[in-house]
Amino acid sequence: MSFAPLQYDEPLYRPPSEGRNLIIQATIGCSFNRCTFCAMYKTKHFHARPLADVCDDIAAAARWWPDAGRIFLADGDALVLPTETLERILERLAATFPKLERVSSYATPINLTQKTPDELRLLREKGLTLVYVGVESGAPAILSRIRKGATPERIAEAMNRARDAGIAVSATVILGVGGKHLWREHVAGTAAVINAAPPAYLSTLQLRLGEDEVEEFVGRFQRDGTPFEWQDDAGVLEEQEALLAALDPPAPVVFRSNHASNCLPLAGTLPGDRNQLLQIVSAARKGAPVLRPEFLRGL
Repeated sequence: MSFAPLQYDEPLYRPPSEGRNLIIQATIGCSFNRCTFCAMYKTKHFHARPLADVCDDIAAAARWWPDAGRIFLADGDALVLPTETLERILERLAATFPKLERVSSYATPINLTQKTPDELRLLREKGLTLVYVGVESGAPAILSRIRKGATPERIAEAMNRARDAGIAVSATVILGVGGKHLWREHVAGTAAVINAAPPAYLSTLQLRLGEDEVEEFVGRFQRDGTPFEWQDDAGVLEEQEALLAALDPPAPVVFRSNHASNCLPLAGTLPGDRNQLLQIVSAARKGAPVLRPEFLRGL
């Protein structure tokens, strides 16, 4: 079977769990694109791809991978599209891939709160089953410093809206984003958001910045006079321990810290596995040889 590969607008990003899945670009870039910790779409001008082009890609991909079961809608902001457009895309995917099990995309808190509950339920009925939401932090002071564009309350509302519509949420938070001076506020606020709006999946990342992001990130962080000092592994482990101790979601949350940025890989389900996870962190803090080597870490 001959097939000309899809011509993606590079660079192409997707969550680690989507690495073996079909990717269809519905939008290019990110409509917000102002977070100081993120460089993923800084080289792109945001725009929605014409629906006809998206449908052409779906048809082309089906000639190459007719049995695709999981599809990720890229780039960073597919859910900003009008609900009617997303509905057409989801319908085309369902009609084209007979073994389709899951369609997912990134989603911002703004995306989710600008859709009505009925719109989100419609998207779920049409096949959108999972969204990836960057929480980053639940502390107002941190969210302002990193220019997230959302308050803790709006983040919690967004995740609850998705869950109530039947759309699973995979959330990420960033260890180290408060530095040495604001990490306690970061942990307390983050735990409060997750406990109030438990996602299906929760992952931690460890703050890592590209060379081009450091100046803006640090400058904005320090604008009120609070210096930013990087957390070393010992500080990150203290954060991780405090976060796990404070997380008490009312529904089970699958927890992972296996992203390559993390110094300590962890896996379990909260709250049931909390004590076991805390024991692993405690052992690491006491010097157990369980940390990921620096050369294996990355963004």
